[in-house]
Amino acid sequence: MDVIMPQLGETVAEGVVTRWYKKVGDAVKADELLFDVETDKVSTEIPAPASGVVAEILVGEGVTAKVGARLAVIRESGATAATRETGRITAAAKSDGTGAQRISPTAEHASEIAKPPLSAPEGGAQSRLSPVVRKLIAQHGLDAGAIRGTGRDGRITREDVTEYIALRDAEPARARTAPPVTQVPGTPAERIEPTTPATLAGAAAQSLPLNAVRKRVAENMQKSWTTVPHVMQVVEADFLRVEQARRELGPEWKSREGFSLTYLPFIARAVSIALGRYPKLNAVFGGEKLTLQRRINLGIAVDMNFEGLMVPVVKDVPNKSLPQLAREINDLAVRARAGKLKPDELAEGTYTITNNGAYGTVITAPIINQPQVAILSTDAVRKKPVVVESPEGDSLAIRPVGMLTQSFDHRAVDGAYAAAFLRELKLIIETRSWTQDLSA
Repeated sequence: MDVIMPQLGETVAEGVVTRWYKKVGDAVKADELLFDVETDKVSTEIPAPASGVVAEILVGEGVTAKVGARLAVIRESGATAATRETGRITAAAKSDGTGAQRISPTAEHASEIAKPPLSAPEGGAQSRLSPVVRKLIAQHGLDAGAIRGTGRDGRITREDVTEYIALRDAEPARARTAPPVTQVPGTPAERIEPTTPATLAGAAAQSLPLNAVRKRVAENMQKSWTTVPHVMQVVEADFLRVEQARRELGPEWKSREGFSLTYLPFIARAVSIALGRYPKLNAVFGGEKLTLQRRINLGIAVDMNFEGLMVPVVKDVPNKSLPQLAREINDLAVRARAGKLKPDELAEGTYTITNNGAYGTVITAPIINQPQVAILSTDAVRKKPVVVESPEGDSLAIRPVGMLTQSFDHRAVDGAYAAAFLRELKLIIETRSWTQDLSA
């Protein structure tokens, strides 16, 4: 069976094999960890697709391969038994310029394969340095223990090393230009104020290289903004019913689940209902046709600690209860920041939600996540005076109000259709029995 480079996100075309956990001739079980792959969106562990023996490794560590490329070959379980009985297969590495390994009938290079890997810091994620990272560290004479890893489980990535080098090189300039500082009386020790008002006036400019995630975000945003005619529309929504459900059941939820109940799962549920009624926004635009998606899979934009964005996907949202959505959204966000997402969790999105409200934003104009045709930004929910209409007349009330901002592709739909969707979304948020949904 061929082992191929998986699709690690809809816009990802290639990945770097950073580590093989098995070598040629080793037995492997289906779903057992086989190799690590790193892209500009995610670093993840890939399991074996079948049980058997690793017959060939066609792409070595540190080599970039296109999505769908053959990386290795597993001789499946029928041959595995024969291999274990004879014990005659010896692994031998034959370099072909790509780091490929193949089974050899001789033991000519067996001692080379048995050699331990190049030295790396002991313990934890730092002991799992990829060949590329190990080479960079050696070339620049760095101490891996001093580099903060932002990869999975704190693993050091190429971008971590290049950023560390840039900061190190900039340090002498900052030391020369920074003015003396004094502690302000009566302030905590960690709060330091400059002795002059122009602390940064004479400081040298600092140049930081973009990490891989930031580069990919930049490329995708530029492509989307320059090729898609964006239109933005905004509605205000009264979150009173949502807030009542959160206030009534939120404390018990946090005690039981271990995380707070935010507005996001309520909005995701409302979006899925509205998209079912306005399917042209749950679509892909291409050439001269609009392809409506049968499934409603919501991408949830996750901030990677200010180092870029990742968009894991909640699949088949209409088929899930509100509690299920809350759990899945939280789980995806936590694992995204820890670099533990699976490849298929970044694919097949049909509509995206980005949430900036935690930072107090009022209105955000989001950029469409191609090839989708629309994206929704949810901003801060604030208490505001609103006019409440009733048979007895109008009155003023203090309500939790938030802005719902949608950017849509004007090639796919017109303003009236997109506005009707927002009106439907607002109506669902304001009138649905959310307490009942949350109790289900």
